[in-house]
Amino acid sequence: MIGERASFRRVFTQGDFDRFARLTGDDNPIHCDPQFAKRSHFGATVSHGMLLYSCISKAFGELIPGPGAAQVAQELMFPNPTYVGDEITVALEVVAENPDGTLDLDTYVSKPGPEGVVITAQGRARVRPRGVSSADAPASGAAEPASGDGELYGLRPGMSASATRSFSVVDLDEYGDLVGDRNPVHRDDAAARAAGFAQRVVPGPLLAGMFSDLLGTELPGRGTGWMKQRLRFCAPAYPGEPLTARLEIARLRAGKELVNLRSTISAGDGRCVCEGEALVLVRNLEVKSRSHAR
Repeated sequence: MIGERASFRRVFTQGDFDRFARLTGDDNPIHCDPQFAKRSHFGATVSHGMLLYSCISKAFGELIPGPGAAQVAQELMFPNPTYVGDEITVALEVVAENPDGTLDLDTYVSKPGPEGVVITAQGRARVRPRGVSSADAPASGAAEPASGDGELYGLRPGMSASATRSFSVVDLDEYGDLVGDRNPVHRDDAAARAAGFAQRVVPGPLLAGMFSDLLGTELPGRGTGWMKQRLRFCAPAYPGEPLTARLEIARLRAGKELVNLRSTISAGDGRCVCEGEALVLVRNLEVKSRSHAR
């Protein structure tokens, strides 16, 4: 299994960006408003980071390790933008087989450039193949206190924003149709139960899309650019249950216009569904004041 590779190609349209915005609620103008994006340092609309992640997730469920796979964790960096019409290549490689049966994979999204291959997303994933039992997620360490520069465009360490929503079966079907993700654990209750879940499971990119919605529309706000994201999936989330996403500013670096945010999603019964940390660039904020945030 170590060294096994798989890849596929995809081209996104502006319509795809808009569909993902409607699905997640993230209508950040760098993704959806060509005129705003043209004035930004991007020069044109760019893909949501979680739309690129959805392509990686599709590969887990179809290529490596195959149908019924569930994700445990994902780290992603977005070193370069993906524009409308770019032909991207999504590639995976198994780099480790862990004692608990999970697999570690290097993940890449790339596109052709004038001087060679350009990486638009890269990171490391941990995936549990179908038939491998789930281990209890390790407890998180204590959160570090908020720190950094005192203020940046009205943003301050400790500020937070949250939102609650649920995903329907229709949402999961729309996600699968948009990204081509045919992983049965997201599409079929019987297949999900056979894989050890109570019913079909909300895909990781849809969960992380709740962070995308908050950081791209609320905190830091419209125009925010996603640079890095670390995700750990603590427990499955199911269609119909209320999920609350929360972001909190952990660090500011005013000189570089960078903000670190702690990110969590909890279910209605209080269990942790997903947690992690985001690094974002606030250079293009539509309104550089966040007086409405807590």
